[in-house]
Amino acid sequence: MIVLNFAHPLTNEHLREIEALTGRRPERVIEIPSQINPDDPLFPQVRSLADTCRLSAREWQTLPVLVNPPSLNFSATALIAELHGRMGYFPTIIRLRPVPCSTPPEFAVAEIVDLQRMRDESRRRREVT
Repeated sequence: MIVLNFAHPLTNEHLREIEALTGRRPERVIEIPSQINPDDPLFPQVRSLADTCRLSAREWQTLPVLVNPPSLNFSATALIAELHGRMGYFPTIIRLRPVPCSTPPEFAVAEIVDLQRMRDESRRRREVT
């Protein structure tokens, strides 16, 4: 599995937690700085973030990819839309949570969120109501 990390660096502990939750060992972590310029249009900057991953069209559609999205909400949502276009489905993401009373601030892997499954389940509920 490839981890695309658009946030703070992941530690070895994070990678162990990811493996425990997914049952798959991350084979490669691609670190992508996700700082954007708030004065420039968002779309080209987000497209550039995805381009930085250097995955081919085939790799986007066939490799197991796990995404640690940027912390900035509008960057994260725009990136998910960009990745959906490249992958053909919503990616699975890592949700981190703060570790209480940690100094300096630390984070732990809270859960792995399958956005495509979430979307599919929501779609079924829409058809019922």
